[in-house]
This record gives sequence, structure tokens and C-alpha cells, in this order.
Amino acid sequence: MNALLNRSQKLLAESEKHPSALLLELCGLLQAEVPHYDWVGFYFRNGNKEELKLGPYVGDPTDHTIIPFGKGICGQVAVSNSNFVVPDVKAQDNYIACSIHVKAEIVVPIFVGGENIGQIDIDSETADPFTDADIELLEGVAAAVATLLESQGISDPAAEL
Repeated sequence: MNALLNRSQKLLAESEKHPSALLLELCGLLQAEVPHYDWVGFYFRNGNKEELKLGPYVGDPTDHTIIPFGKGICGQVAVSNSNFVVPDVKAQDNYIACSIHVKAEIVVPIFVGGENIGQIDIDSETADPFTDADIELLEGVAAAVATLLESQGISDPAAEL
């Protein structure tokens, strides 16, 4: 997974492309390279609202374009500021079903200037697939995304991407 993190970081450093295009490419790269990443996307804080707005993603379409803080796995990460690994989504009372095929989910927050501005969200159709290697990879990806946003002066990704 270290090689994939390096590729992700290099991709995000391509300054000639718009950040939203880079994030979409990153989603595609992660989905293509990790067999158990079936849906890969970003949610960003929607301005000053206590909600998340869907950003670039790859995978099946979702109706969940806005998620209130506290609702679902993503909404809980917006409040807790911590990674959330769900080995079995059926065991979660506060899970928002995006697809009947999803069996597991991992969400890792993205911090800019110490503030949780969004997250990377991975859905898997494989039961309990996520390991420490996934967490390490996605934390590295989240840090690289934060660096990209900071370098581009993007303070409100939900509005600007």
C-alpha cells in the first residue's frame, strides 16, 4: 500500500489540473488498485452548515448528496473527528444504506488547519475487508488531500470543488 500512497501523492501534486479533477482521478486510482474499494468518494463540510456535501466520487450513484452531522457513518465522523471502520454495516444502527450490496465501510477525516473539513469514504461489497494497511493508506491520502487544498487556497471545498 506504500506504493499506492506514493502514486496518490504524486497524482495530487499535478498542479496543472483542477483540484476536483485530481480528486476524481484519485478516487478512480484507489478503486482500481484496491479490489475491496467498490465506492470511493469525498464528502466536505457544506460551508458553515452542520452537514456534509458530496464531492468527487467513483462507483454507483448515490442519493446521499447531503448528510447531516451525526447521521450515518460519515455524519458521525464529522462530529467525532476520528476514523470509523465498520466491518459489518448491518450491525450499525446509524448506518445510511447507499446500496444493498455494501457490506463494510471506512471513513477517514481530512483536517486543514486542525479543522475537520471533510472525509474520504470507502464502501466495500466485501465483508470485513479493512485492515491497518487501509487505515494507514487512507490517513496518508487524507493528509495529501489536505496539502492540496491548502496549497490551492481552497477554504470551502464543498463550494469550490
